[in-house]
Amino acid sequence: MSEQTIKVEIYNQTYSIRSDGDNEYILDLAEYVDSKMREISSGTLTVDSLKVAILAALHIADEFYQLKHAQAQTDAQLALRSSECSVMLDRILKHRDDPVQEISPQQ
Repeated sequence: MSEQTIKVEIYNQTYSIRSDGDNEYILDLAEYVDSKMREISSGTLTVDSLKVAILAALHIADEFYQLKHAQAQTDAQLALRSSECSVMLDRILKHRDDPVQEISPQQ
């Protein structure tokens, strides 16, 4: 895909973004950043857009790190479960491969 320029509006400012990615994705990202900035500005007394942007960036970074931590925990749980399943499967296959010893009645 060739590089394109897309215009987005974030916090009443228009930005031209060059990307070879999906335009809809870029628009979604811009909309998310805009909504975070508006959410921050509605809860603070500051009108300085740079401060609002930095606070929004911190909130987005916090969301990212929380998701990253949750994903790491999920990955660890899956690795543990996978290991447990592997041990169980090894036991089953070993038991299956062992010759069954028939017990003959005593004479």
